[in-house]
Amino acid sequence: MTTASEGTGRTYRRRPQHGRVFWTIADCWNVVRRGLTHYRRQPVSILWQLGFPILSVLLYGYVFGKAMRVPGGGDYKAFLMPGMFVMTVAMGFVSTATIFVNDAKKGVIDRFRSMPMAPSAVVAGRGATDLIVACAELGIMMATAYGMGWRPEFGSGPFPGSVLGFAKAVALLLALRFALIWVGVWLGLLLPGPEQVGGLFAIVFPLTMISSIYVSPQQMPHWLGQAALWNPLSSTAGATRALFGAPTGQGTSWPEQHALLLAGAWPAALALVFLPLAVRRFRRLSR
Repeated sequence: MTTASEGTGRTYRRRPQHGRVFWTIADCWNVVRRGLTHYRRQPVSILWQLGFPILSVLLYGYVFGKAMRVPGGGDYKAFLMPGMFVMTVAMGFVSTATIFVNDAKKGVIDRFRSMPMAPSAVVAGRGATDLIVACAELGIMMATAYGMGWRPEFGSGPFPGSVLGFAKAVALLLALRFALIWVGVWLGLLLPGPEQVGGLFAIVFPLTMISSIYVSPQQMPHWLGQAALWNPLSSTAGATRALFGAPTGQGTSWPEQHALLLAGAWPAALALVFLPLAVRRFRRLSR
């Protein structure tokens, strides 16, 4: 059996001696390669995704930086940067949803379904692609922050004096991105067309604002601060600030005192809910 690798024009012959697992991985890699080729040919897509976070770093860091106060003291720029990293990975689910909506509109998903390839490879390949892109986005954001004077100190995390704290912070950021990928896949398969994608910003905007990304929940009205405390983005922001050795602005509430625990629990819970929903939705497209 011969099939074409969508987007590359290459063909390969499926050999019966290779099992289902082998071909699932091979199909997944072809989807990843297609996604990366798209970004390589249209780098403006990544620049567009990074535009808002970088602009926010510049605006909040330079325009409002001296006017902002961090509870407990500390430099606001050091407080802000881990929050900006969280915002970057959080907004990525809109990109995931957009790609799925556009692929459905252009018939790319129908083409995948007509080919002799594992259905799970389409979803898994897209998730792997977005995770690779998220690593590149975080690298660019951290380079931007470094250029503005941000320096991780590693001094107050669970692994003081070691780069393990930095690695653990990056792992938490990628765990959040991994969980939100499945939210994006599910929403992308639900939306009827690209015209509705803009409505997703109505979800992500309050999600980022009602959190500890920009200011501590202690500085919000009580009812709004309670919502921000339990926001999954607040947990990752609080945990990464501690691991980067930045001012945390944390109070004495349970979510703030256990930010590291919640930063691991929230992505796990989101993935457990939305990964099966995304896979189920994709399978229903085949009926």
